[in-house]
Amino acid sequence: MTSGDSSAGPFGSGLLGPLDQDVAVLRRRVQGLLTAALIATNVIGALVVVGLAALLMPAPGMSGDLVRVTAVAVPVYVVSAVVAGTLWGTRGALRTLRWAAEGRRPTDAERTASLRVPLRLTYVQAVLWGIATLLFGGLAALVQPRVVLTEFLVVAFAAVVVCAIAYLFGEFALRPYAALALAGTTPPRPVTGGVNLRMLLFWCLGTGVPVAGLVLAAVLAWVRGDVSPTRLAVSVIALGLVVLCFGLLVTVFTARAVVNPISSVRHALDRVRAGDFAARIPVYDGSELGLLQAGFNGMAAGLAEREQLRELFGRHVGHDVAVEAMRTSELGGTVRTVSVLFVDLVGSTALAASRPPEEVVGLLNRFFAVVVDEVDRHHGLVNKFVGDAALAVFGAPAPLDGHATCALAAGRAIARRLAAEVPDGPAGIGVATGAAVAGNVGDPRRFEYTVIGDPVNEAARLTELAKNAPGRLLASWTVVASAAADEAARWAATGEVTLRGRNRPTTLASPLPG
Repeated sequence: MTSGDSSAGPFGSGLLGPLDQDVAVLRRRVQGLLTAALIATNVIGALVVVGLAALLMPAPGMSGDLVRVTAVAVPVYVVSAVVAGTLWGTRGALRTLRWAAEGRRPTDAERTASLRVPLRLTYVQAVLWGIATLLFGGLAALVQPRVVLTEFLVVAFAAVVVCAIAYLFGEFALRPYAALALAGTTPPRPVTGGVNLRMLLFWCLGTGVPVAGLVLAAVLAWVRGDVSPTRLAVSVIALGLVVLCFGLLVTVFTARAVVNPISSVRHALDRVRAGDFAARIPVYDGSELGLLQAGFNGMAAGLAEREQLRELFGRHVGHDVAVEAMRTSELGGTVRTVSVLFVDLVGSTALAASRPPEEVVGLLNRFFAVVVDEVDRHHGLVNKFVGDAALAVFGAPAPLDGHATCALAAGRAIARRLAAEVPDGPAGIGVATGAAVAGNVGDPRRFEYTVIGDPVNEAARLTELAKNAPGRLLASWTVVASAAADEAARWAATGEVTLRGRNRPTTLASPLPG
């Protein structure tokens, strides 16, 4: 299961589609985005060239011949650059990602190459615009040599704009492939140079180079000395606006590149905080941000495993015991007044000898299901299963007001349900109360929570007697005397007996009919 900003999609934008999209659909989607980006960046570059050339050319400006040559060369070159970029850049990038189309996991070399595809696309644009710089500079040298330097600077500036946008949009469009490449693994180090290098590069492209171009334009005007103050002001204002717009564009793309991975982690943390430990996010960034995403997935997996172990531990020893174990793991215990319920099948030895093991296990499961259900319903704890018997405690490890009342009510409910639901598994039930030691017993390497004391022994002896008593349920009168009046009214004294191992008689109590 995945998580992220549901409104933006798992990759930070709905343009990139869902996480489980078909690989053929993903290929067409990414190819379309990259082609659209290639066309848009080259058109933007061409507009920057034309606009800056018109503003920065020395007086009297571009000659008619240079204007005509440029008017033909710019669209021809843009179309050629788009075609070459599509064949060389986009298709080459998708060939690098062919492991995804084949439906297999990438090798380490393929993973690294896939994460570097945005750099490759930027390299393609840099080569194409490097050629453009030489081409347009050469045309200017042939037609109007005086503007060669300005032409070089204008095209070089446009090349920086195109390369920056190409890298940012390429990294954005290829997030689904980056997620597939990084699925189930974590890059040992940032593949793309890390956030620090990325931010420094973006500052250079979005602020450093444009401002340097602005300063250079002013210096050229000053050196030439033939530029009027009005033209200089217009040139600086226009170039300043280009710098501001371009810097804003780069900043927005940069912010999204940083914020989207962090937002995916934040939304996933909200799900974990709400108890959804299955929350996972796609890792689609090769920098420290990708390490953050992978780190969250590792943390969530660890929390899910811990929760599973805690739930399993709670099933084995009881929720209250599990909570107590998380609070302290020291050996020893405390003296508490508790009520104890002991329940044991009648004739279990003969039962095991006369029936197949599968039937015996099925009977025990039905028998214990009733015991656990009623003990839980009456706020007790099934402390342990001993073969075909169960020991339940009321009042430990968590204190329980009215534990005697709860133990007696649980005993009556168990006896009633066993007679109706497990008639082939009769059982004796004994209930006692008194002071006992409750705590961890064993060794620091292996221990268990248990209750030791006279009420445990008394309940076990009462259970043996109850196997031959009407209703198969007996309690000590001490429990009845400690219970609430409405529960005590349901019991009656039936005589006294000296239980085995004790030197004083115990007054027995049985539930009244009805």
